[in-house]
Amino acid sequence: MNTAHLTVNPAATIGAINPRLFGSFIEHLGRAVYDGIYEPGHPLANADGFRTDVIELVKELGVTAIRYPGGNFVSGFKWEDSVGPRSERPRRLDLAWHSTETNEIGLHEFQNWLDAVDSELMLAVNLGTRGTPEALDLLEYANLAGGTTLSDRRAANGRSEPFDVRIWCLGNEMDGPWQLGHRSADDYGKLAAQTARAMKAFDPDLELVVCGSSSSSMPTFAEWERVVLTHAYDAVDYISCHAYYEDKGDLGAFLASGIDMDRFIRSVVATADHVKAVRGSDKTIEISFDEWNIWYNTRFENVDKIEGVDNWPVAPRLLEDQYSVADAVVFGSLLITLLKHADRVTSASLAQLVNVIAPIMTEPGGAAWRQTTFFPFAETARHATGVALDVAVTSGTYPTDAFGDVPLVDAVASHDELTGAIALFAVNRSIGETAELTVDIGGVVASGREYTVTARTLSDPDIHAANTLSDPERVGLQENTTVTREGGTLRIQLPAVSWSEVLLTPTA
Repeated sequence: MNTAHLTVNPAATIGAINPRLFGSFIEHLGRAVYDGIYEPGHPLANADGFRTDVIELVKELGVTAIRYPGGNFVSGFKWEDSVGPRSERPRRLDLAWHSTETNEIGLHEFQNWLDAVDSELMLAVNLGTRGTPEALDLLEYANLAGGTTLSDRRAANGRSEPFDVRIWCLGNEMDGPWQLGHRSADDYGKLAAQTARAMKAFDPDLELVVCGSSSSSMPTFAEWERVVLTHAYDAVDYISCHAYYEDKGDLGAFLASGIDMDRFIRSVVATADHVKAVRGSDKTIEISFDEWNIWYNTRFENVDKIEGVDNWPVAPRLLEDQYSVADAVVFGSLLITLLKHADRVTSASLAQLVNVIAPIMTEPGGAAWRQTTFFPFAETARHATGVALDVAVTSGTYPTDAFGDVPLVDAVASHDELTGAIALFAVNRSIGETAELTVDIGGVVASGREYTVTARTLSDPDIHAANTLSDPERVGLQENTTVTREGGTLRIQLPAVSWSEVLLTPTA
């Protein structure tokens, strides 16, 4: 049996955990919107056509902010198409995903849905095929109380109070040649800076996200960040990171995906801080990791991609990946990595939320169910409150071609200073062996408070097991009865290829 050790010390603070770390993303893509959150003919649809079973699952998942409406979709999107009487909204071609957009769901309807799930709107503007004037028009429409043509149009369209969107994305993945309106770093940086300054002339308290690299494997990575921030540093608050992972036949490397995410974040932080130093600025740029997930993109490129000049379906089944236990363990490890950078990653968006590479799946006219990835997200969002703690894990390692020697066990903890609650999240990457984890909680119990200890684990003898329409509860969290406590020491066994949580809850 492998062994590992860590220490939970409330003084070993990484940084405050921003609730926006548990955000998500809904793009007008595939069945995310239509037949996902919105299906007016469904038996469980409410008066607005939104599926109430999906609403309840989204609330259970605990997402705090939702990025919308894209994604690649936004680079060809005319926001005006999505407001006003539905009967007058145009049908448009979506060149990003080779589909037809009906605009039946737009800004007003989506905000109504956000109100139902108690989540914040993170709105993206089109800097691909449009620019600063259209972004300013959308800002005025959304956030001005009244007295102008656009703000009065919003009121006439049914919302007298402003949407008051606080956080905005300045385009999407503008480094990518696949993006409509793709630009060089220099051209995008100038446009983003111009747009950001104009938006902050309207409201200096807006929080603005400038596009970073769409992955760390892009040939322009790091230099893109440097050039863009050289133009936009003073006018923006965040720079974005995007990363997706899939098992390409090397399970050990796949289980170590968190190593890649960690390196990505460190590189972007270093680049942003370099620009800060060059400019002599006292402002710190934070990270919005506003696209991250497991995505079998090679499957999409090779099998599911839609083509044909006369083939533009409405809400096709796209990117509907089925997630396994192994996928969920990697997913949980990515959450651990985000928490380990809570001092700089203060916004993140799981991409995406329903049907499209999603923790929640639906069948038209039928059931909605939780994928395996649902569980690590929901539990982490619920229990990782307060501050993130560096737990200084020591464990054995295993070799990978991609990352060298990788720790078998990775973990992070959180401490809620108001309630005293401690949450520990851990993964065992070993493919074949259980790990016995010893946890020093002497710094916790030194306060004199009494705690109850509970633990749950996601694992399965079949690491390829998944939840499906025919078997929606095949995989879930199970109580881990191996956890024991003796004074200031906890011990727990972590099964091979597993994600676990250990909760220390004050009894009084």
